[in-house]
Amino acid sequence: MKRREFIKAGLGAAALAATSSRTMAQASPTALAADMAANGSESLGAVPPNKLAPRRCELFDFDWRFHPMPEATQFQHAVAIDHWHWKMGAEHDAAEMTRAHIDTNRGGWQAADTKKAQMNQVGYAWFRATLPPLHHPRREISFTHVDDNGEVYLNGKLLRRHQGWESPFTVRLDSAWRHDGPNVLTVRVHNANGPGGVYGPVVLGAVPSEAKYLSPDLDVSSWRKVQLPHDYIVEGRYNKNADTGHGSLPTFPAWYHKTFTLPASDQGKSVWLYFEGAFRDAEIYMNGKRVGYHTGGYTSFHVDITKEAHYGAEKNVLAVRVDPADFEGWWYEGGGIYRHVWLNVADTLHVAPWGVYAFADVKGVKTSHPSAAITIETTVANLGHGDENCEVTSHVLDPAGHVVGHAQSRLTVPSNLAKTTAAGKTSALHSDIDQPSGLHDGAKTTQHVALDSARLWSLEERHLYKVITEISRGGKAVDRHEQTFGIRTLRFDPNEGFFLNEKHVKLQGCCNHQDFAGVGTGVPDSIFYYRMKLLQEKTGCNAIRCSHNPMAPAMYDACDELGLLVMDENRHPGSSVAAKSWVGQPYQNTWHVENMVLRDRNHPSVIMWSMWNEEWAIQGNAYGKKMMAALMRAVHKHDATRPVTCAGNQGTGKVWLVGPGAVENLLGVNYNYGDYDWLHKKYPNKMIFGSETGSSEECRGVYHTNNVTDHLTSYMTPEGNWQPLATRKFIAGGFCWTGFDYRGETSPFGWPEINSNYGMLDMCGFPKDYSFYYKSWWDEAKPLVHIFPHWNWPGKEGHNIPVWCFSNCDRVELFLNGRSLGSKNMPKYLHLQWDHVKYEPGTLIARAYKGRRLVASDIIHTTGAPAALKLSPYRTHLLADGQDTTPIGVTVVDAHGRPVPTADNMVHFAVRGAGVNAGVGNGDPSCHEPNQANYRSAFKGLCMVLVRADQRGGAVHVTARGRGLRSATARLMVRQRG
Repeated sequence: MKRREFIKAGLGAAALAATSSRTMAQASPTALAADMAANGSESLGAVPPNKLAPRRCELFDFDWRFHPMPEATQFQHAVAIDHWHWKMGAEHDAAEMTRAHIDTNRGGWQAADTKKAQMNQVGYAWFRATLPPLHHPRREISFTHVDDNGEVYLNGKLLRRHQGWESPFTVRLDSAWRHDGPNVLTVRVHNANGPGGVYGPVVLGAVPSEAKYLSPDLDVSSWRKVQLPHDYIVEGRYNKNADTGHGSLPTFPAWYHKTFTLPASDQGKSVWLYFEGAFRDAEIYMNGKRVGYHTGGYTSFHVDITKEAHYGAEKNVLAVRVDPADFEGWWYEGGGIYRHVWLNVADTLHVAPWGVYAFADVKGVKTSHPSAAITIETTVANLGHGDENCEVTSHVLDPAGHVVGHAQSRLTVPSNLAKTTAAGKTSALHSDIDQPSGLHDGAKTTQHVALDSARLWSLEERHLYKVITEISRGGKAVDRHEQTFGIRTLRFDPNEGFFLNEKHVKLQGCCNHQDFAGVGTGVPDSIFYYRMKLLQEKTGCNAIRCSHNPMAPAMYDACDELGLLVMDENRHPGSSVAAKSWVGQPYQNTWHVENMVLRDRNHPSVIMWSMWNEEWAIQGNAYGKKMMAALMRAVHKHDATRPVTCAGNQGTGKVWLVGPGAVENLLGVNYNYGDYDWLHKKYPNKMIFGSETGSSEECRGVYHTNNVTDHLTSYMTPEGNWQPLATRKFIAGGFCWTGFDYRGETSPFGWPEINSNYGMLDMCGFPKDYSFYYKSWWDEAKPLVHIFPHWNWPGKEGHNIPVWCFSNCDRVELFLNGRSLGSKNMPKYLHLQWDHVKYEPGTLIARAYKGRRLVASDIIHTTGAPAALKLSPYRTHLLADGQDTTPIGVTVVDAHGRPVPTADNMVHFAVRGAGVNAGVGNGDPSCHEPNQANYRSAFKGLCMVLVRADQRGGAVHVTARGRGLRSATARLMVRQRG
């Protein structure tokens, strides 16, 4: 079975393990080419994944032990640090301001009132405090507010840089602590905007030792067994004292442990781990020795474990500590090893991670037989002790798996062993962006393959090619690598908009964060596919903006397979993990951007690179322009085929002329619809698009805003957000905020609300009314009419209940219990209202016409009381990979099987057989029920349970029960890979 068939079925990562880097043992390039030409790529599939050689790529998601550390956030022997002095200063005054003996009673020093911000101007200030004695190791100090950015010194030693206002953080003090005192703490504060300073509680204390967790002999048998992807923060309980912007779920560190063995035959090879994502400050230990440290929670990373690994019968102990306390964004970010981990074993001479890039120059794109000149750039790593000579052979396979071309070249690869010794040796200043290890370095060769006939990737036909790369030393294959790519053309016209394969495509996109009901950020591959497919089906969406960070690789695979365009977005423009940048922020280290481009550049779905979102301090000035230019150079070093942009909301004016807009390839405009015409005149040679539009808010199934339960009305229309884009030919389209609801960034209520209201779909993917507006105009070829609200209003008989309508037809007529309430013409990109409809139970019908022809209708019934439950699995066949997951929608229905739109019954779940309950949800933005439980209340008649397959295969029986309701059962089949 091929990779695309797995993904189309929504299957999990374990089944894909063989496809990320397939190998064949000791086959010469000539023999391999002959075998492929004769049998096609399916001949490779006859080799079991665990027998492939010489490279091995193993999914490392199973058999982990997990230990949460909430106590690590609780200081022992805590004491408040309330007595501070401060004064304005200069950026580079550290030598003077951190001296041990300064008289703070004069020289412009003044006492600091830590109950409020002290600085009311932009600039630098220095804060000092003398710490009391603390005769306990593992001393730390915690800050709640250092606005906007801070450098923390103890006794003149810089211990940590921290960026981000209103972002709590801690600093370890032991490395600079004087046991005989005094201990002088100095904080340099950079205030970039508004009020600033050091304020709120500052607490000194000691934290429990974690040294025992590094021991290879640690007994972890009592630790909980988990498998990846895993977000442990979502397993917590909501707390009003936790950060509302991050979903009111407390954060704390945790440890992961995994034991494994490596065969003796692996000794002398290159062995590394690939983490698709861990949130965050991940410290990686192999057999008690630290081998890697990665600050960023959104970028993937590799860790070399060759030297520290044991080979043969002796076990290896892999320990990973994560700490999500420092936020990178202002939305829910979760915590844990929340994406896949892979073990890679290869010859010391091998294709470097992310080392193959294939792209094409297409001719005759408008003909029935376009041709393509494919360029293949291959980076070969050499982690041996001396230079190596090798042959690099690239075979191009068409979408059917047939070899359609190959190229061969010779290459001398210098040893890169010295660079990899730096792996894991990163700065103690946690705000620094991680530097790449030598794993990514090597010698590059460029090859060309001509195709007389090419099958193009498009939204309708998602043809995917592959490059099989083989590295040979002395005529013997030592490494083999497989890379998927697509052939298509992109054109960004300043007057006509976007063209894919010279076909005009209006960008009908939405922005998305990465979390989902039940599982948080630990999203299985199949759920990414479900999310993308649902956006296509329910809204007519054809484009995804990754907001505001690179997503898991599975999301891009899903977009490749489904035909969705992607705006890939970088999290941090500067050389730090600060939530926002500032004038003067360093940006010379661009690895975070290069990381994204190297990883994602082969995906045909990716059409543009976005460098940032709404960087208020830099988006309208010369400093931002310089930063953008540097980031563009970093991108084009690895990919020159796509434009670079950002998402800006600076508004109309010269800021667009002096800032990043002057150098970026495309103009991404967040909101500010009135800027479009002005910008088009000022930049007639740049395509403009709505990088973020909408921010429409409503709560599914709610029709009166309730300030007690924190539920917003659905009487809302997004027409003012789409109409400005739809009616301007030169606007390429845009990305509405958002496709799905997401945890955190609660608006407009705050606590007890725990997730946003912005989505066209709620957290589970149940459509809101306003999704039908977009479906109407984004899928205009399919006649549609949708009316709301529901028609269950007991006690409202005779009262006025307005009826709203979204449609793409010419005319809509409304009927109540068979009586016409009038016909209305449908204005394009707008909506209809019948404001004076007297409620009476019965049936409400909307009939929509094209000309005189009835083409669509929508019917709403007044239902009876809740009587039964109905289960609707998204899929009924899963793969026995231990990860494949499907949502099962639960509907409360009346005695006639009709959904009851006001039902709030509690539903209990039992999952038996070859699967488990992976999480629950209901789309209620104010529901505080646990995300992982065997129960969930219905919200407006709906809830959901996620079922994950095990590795055995067989049947899964899912039963839903509710008091006074007829239960429902669904049967799923879990099959072994065949």
